[in-house]
Amino acid sequence: MTAYWLAQGVGVLAFLIGITTFINRDERRFKLQLSVYSATIGVHFFLMGAMPAGMSAELNTLRTIISLYTRRLWVMFVFISLTLILGLAKLHHAMELLPIAGTVASTWALFRCKGLNVRCVMWCSTACWVAHNFWLGSIGGTLIEGSFLVMNGLNIIRFWRMQQRGIDPFKVEKELEENPPAAR
Repeated sequence: MTAYWLAQGVGVLAFLIGITTFINRDERRFKLQLSVYSATIGVHFFLMGAMPAGMSAELNTLRTIISLYTRRLWVMFVFISLTLILGLAKLHHAMELLPIAGTVASTWALFRCKGLNVRCVMWCSTACWVAHNFWLGSIGGTLIEGSFLVMNGLNIIRFWRMQQRGIDPFKVEKELEENPPAAR
């Protein structure tokens, strides 16, 4: 098996891990699953030779886990700075700016947004990754991010419609914030 097909196999594995990420309404499960996906797709990008995308994905893993414990502004700025410094240092083509921009946007979303707004900003971030992955020739990366784009878009519409009917799709999440369990 060639290195190319090994890389594509890891991308398909990331696809299988990430396919249900945006269905989660519980922010904790959403972020944990997103971090596992990011770690796996990061390995895929490194194997494909896409260093800025790989660094962005691995930073996404750390950022997503840390955002479970803090939403401090300075932490967000540390991750945005790391994304820009590490991503821009290995930049070889203008298309490689897309995962960097997507990572900056999703970092902002995870630290500053909640509920439906998180998913809307993440949708825009995903659009950047879809374009990049298609350009790179990443089969698994294009499949998963394309799926994220569709699934997250459909869930944004579904959650918005629920809100229009007076139903809060993120009620469980808000209740956990107000009354956290003793041991989480």
